[in-house]
Amino acid sequence: MDNEVRDFQHDVLDASALQPVLVDFWATWCAPCKMLGPILEQLAAAAPGRWKLVTVDVDAQPALAQQYQVRGIPAVKLFIDGQVADEFSGAMPQAALEQWLDSRIPSQARRQLAEARGHLAHGRRQQASELLQAILATEPDSREARGLLALAVVLDDPQQAQALAAGVREDAESFAAASAARELADILTTDPDRLPAGRGQAEYRAAVQALRDGDASVALGHFLDSVLSERSYLDDGARKACVALFELLGAEHPQLREWRRQLQRALN
Repeated sequence: MDNEVRDFQHDVLDASALQPVLVDFWATWCAPCKMLGPILEQLAAAAPGRWKLVTVDVDAQPALAQQYQVRGIPAVKLFIDGQVADEFSGAMPQAALEQWLDSRIPSQARRQLAEARGHLAHGRRQQASELLQAILATEPDSREARGLLALAVVLDDPQQAQALAAGVREDAESFAAASAARELADILTTDPDRLPAGRGQAEYRAAVQALRDGDASVALGHFLDSVLSERSYLDDGARKACVALFELLGAEHPQLREWRRQLQRALN
C-alpha cells in the first residue's frame, strides 16, 4: 500500500494534531485486511481534508503493533491530537464503517461549533460570531449555530438575536445560549423610562442602561443590587437577567464564580 507509515511520530502523532488520522494495521497474508483496505481507501478518497488514512504492516513493523496492543488484524485505530480516540478490529461492512466514521470524526461544522463554544466561554463573542456565521452560510437550519450566534450578537443586535433564537428547542445543545439571548434581547428592547415603580426599579434601570451601553459586567452588578433590593420586582426579572448574563459573559470569566456566590447570597 502506498500510504504505509514510515515515521509514526510524523505521519500519525504529529499529523493527528491537524486532522484525524486512521491507522489500518494489516498484513499481506490477512484475507479480511484485503477486504477492508480498499473500502478504507475509497472512503478516505471521498473525504479529503476531513481525515487521513495510513497503514502499518504488522510484519514489517512489529514494534508498533506491540506498542499499540494489536492482537488481531485488521485493527483500525483513530488518532486525534496524538491519542487513540477510538478503534475496532476485524472487517466491517462499508455502511457500518461509514456510520462509525461519521459518529467519531467531527465534521468541519462540528469542529467550528466546538471552537465557537470555546470563544463564547471566554467572552470572545466576535470570534464566535464569525465562525457561527460561516456555519450558517452552509447549514442555515443548524439550531446549534443559531442559538450560539443569538448569544454572540445580542448586545449589538437584539432583534437579530430574537430571530435567531426563535425555534431553538429544549433538546438543542445551544438551548441555554438561546434562552439567555432571548432574555437579554427583551431587556435591551425595554424602555428604561417606562419601567414600573417599586423597590429595585432604580437598580434595574441602571442595569438596563449599562447593558444598552454594552457593559455587561456593570449591568450584572446593578442587577445583583436589584435582586438585593427587591427580588420580586418585574417577576424576578433581575435574577433571570443575572442568569442570562452568566451565560453571556462565559463559563471561563474570572469573576463568574464570585458573581454566582453573590447571587446565591442575595437569594437566601
